[in-house]
Amino acid sequence: MVWQQVYNPFGNMIVSTALAAIPVVVMLVCLGLLHVKAHYAAGLGLLSAVVIAVFAFGMPADMAGKAAFLGGITGLLPIGWIVLNIIFLQQLTQQNGSFQILQDSIAGITEDRRLQLLLIAFAFGAFFEGAAGFGTPVAVTAAILIGLGFSPLAASGLSLIANTAPVAFGALGTPVITLAKVHGYDLMAVTAMIGRQLPFFSLLVPFWLIWAFAGRKGMMEVWPAILVTGVSFAIPQFLVSNYIGPELVDIIAAIVSMVCLVLFLRVWKPKKIWTSVSLKGHETDGGEAGPAVAPAKHSGAAVIRAWTPWLILTVFVFIWGLPVVKTWLNGIFAPNFPIDGLHNMIEKVAPVVPKPTKEGAVYQLLLLSATGTGILVSAIVGGLVMKYNPIQLVAAYGRTLWLVKFSLLTIMLMLALGTLTRYSGLDTTLGLAFANTGMFYPFFGTLMGWLGVALTGSDTASNVLFGGMQKVAADQLGLSPNLMGAANSSGGVMGKMIDAQSIVVASTATRWFNHEGEILRYVFFHSIALACLVGFYVTLQAYVWPFTLMVVK
Repeated sequence: MVWQQVYNPFGNMIVSTALAAIPVVVMLVCLGLLHVKAHYAAGLGLLSAVVIAVFAFGMPADMAGKAAFLGGITGLLPIGWIVLNIIFLQQLTQQNGSFQILQDSIAGITEDRRLQLLLIAFAFGAFFEGAAGFGTPVAVTAAILIGLGFSPLAASGLSLIANTAPVAFGALGTPVITLAKVHGYDLMAVTAMIGRQLPFFSLLVPFWLIWAFAGRKGMMEVWPAILVTGVSFAIPQFLVSNYIGPELVDIIAAIVSMVCLVLFLRVWKPKKIWTSVSLKGHETDGGEAGPAVAPAKHSGAAVIRAWTPWLILTVFVFIWGLPVVKTWLNGIFAPNFPIDGLHNMIEKVAPVVPKPTKEGAVYQLLLLSATGTGILVSAIVGGLVMKYNPIQLVAAYGRTLWLVKFSLLTIMLMLALGTLTRYSGLDTTLGLAFANTGMFYPFFGTLMGWLGVALTGSDTASNVLFGGMQKVAADQLGLSPNLMGAANSSGGVMGKMIDAQSIVVASTATRWFNHEGEILRYVFFHSIALACLVGFYVTLQAYVWPFTLMVVK
């Protein structure tokens, strides 16, 4: 029997919204304020979601259980699969000493920790976001930063802050392509609109990143390099999104930014070298800054060998992200498993959709085409190049699996929570609270996208969840649907740094286990502040700068 979602079960949106928020509040309070371990916090959040969904919103109990199960296995593959295999590669490079050589080679480009952040966390991370997305950039950059000697809080928090502006065009444009496909937006029009919102923040985020790390004075000491990094990313981001399409926006912008920064550092050096590895004001959190140590000199051959596993990773991740490769791999093995009793048994209803729409619930076992599989293959190839034998590789993989076991459990529980809130309509109730804001909707509609990513961990999922609602609300208020569809995605990127699965990915990559609450507390301000700035910018587009809504032909 089909169950229709109910968004206001008590006839009072204040009460209904407060109830819908309980599971998220429980998890965040446990994680950020009560210092509860992440897997316990996620479990308590999931338990409260089941109770609210079943007893307050009327969802059948068996459907609630099946929705949580679907979320759990989705958390294991693809998200957990990425984390497991990137940590496996990191372990291999650390055990044979090549990570130390890589660290010295980066220090050879610049010993300044601020400039290393620009190169690795922002530009290199943006490349991985464009090629793969779904947690890969945070996992890779946090692992590299911790290897470079950054404190765990700095490596985790700064990787999350840096992974914002590229997210809307991540995984070869998947979020915006999905938005257009599912909700009927014109792909080029909404891509161009995002490309007129995010470049401003692509210029801002590198400054914000270094300010968060080194303070205002430390930021101003390297402002020329920050400006080069931001401008060389923002301009290609605007041009590619407005005149080519969404697929290669991040990859082209990231490559241009990395090349420009490296070339600029050949002719410019900061007057003072910043050697601290800890966040300014957080020197005792996650490790203290040690004395500056000059990088060791290595032969060109040794440096090439140290970079080879990461170059192999880059190539494999890029190849695995290509649509033609994914299609080919899925043609070999990609079974679908409809969840009986849940698939097409739940209907979304007005005002979220114009007419009742059934929710599919199919688990796709995309094992071959999953980004994590590409990372695993690259790690095996890299391990063989590093002269590991098969037995050593298997033993190292077993140790890695044991190392990240609780992180995998946490990701499963958090995805179970997010999936249950989606199928029960709890997240839609929260979204409707933003939608009822009248002339302030451009601001709060942007925050709806932020909320969607914070809840689901994915800009793609947020666009699927709220993209239709944005279109309906924009039509009712006389706003541009393309503006609000783009705002959903652009606002969503700022929610990426506080979504629970990204925080677990960061804590796992830095091996700073059971400190997820500290990471959340640190990045929360940055997330909400940047989201509000996006909201203000979208409001200006709606009411003050209408020329930005013109479609580029």
